[in-house]
Amino acid sequence: MSLFRKIFGSKSDRSGEELKSSDRGKYMPEIKLPIDERFTINFKANGGKFLYCENLDEILKNLELIITENSWEEKKALVLDENLENKFNSSGLLPTRKISESTFFLTTCENLIANDGSLLISSKQIFEKKLPELPVNFVVFATTSQIVENIGEGLRGIKSKNRQKIPTNITTIKHFKSGDEKDFLSYGSSAKNLYLLLLEDL
Repeated sequence: MSLFRKIFGSKSDRSGEELKSSDRGKYMPEIKLPIDERFTINFKANGGKFLYCENLDEILKNLELIITENSWEEKKALVLDENLENKFNSSGLLPTRKISESTFFLTTCENLIANDGSLLISSKQIFEKKLPELPVNFVVFATTSQIVENIGEGLRGIKSKNRQKIPTNITTIKHFKSGDEKDFLSYGSSAKNLYLLLLEDL
């Protein structure tokens, strides 16, 4: 038997055991999850509600369920994007352009940020409005191709897609827990009760 086996023991002694992440050396590189899994984990940790959909029919069905769950059947939705209004006109939506009349905000976003689970939005979605002015309830329609690694990558994407005129009012929404239990990290930010309708397009 070799000296190393006597000191460290044989690998066969550990047969049947899986190497747990705590058994990995502290200098070993971290096992990196796929970008979509990381986004999902971080988004849920921020308090967001996530609905994965394979096609537009599922998106419409889930929107109807969200409306029913929250008793928004007779309530108006703030929809600032005309294309989005046309896409969802068969879902029983009551659209309005006035914030004062609306109970929830139906919108798209620029990107979904994997490393912190936030949503990147700009003037294309919210015009020149500030987040606290908008309804507390958000329903965001996005696609899996919009998931990016970090905010820097999202900003580069916005710039390359809009070379003629870069959108203004670019911000992120990160805190989705509505209520009073804010921690110091969310101080000064506007918490939103947020549902994400995510369409598979890859």
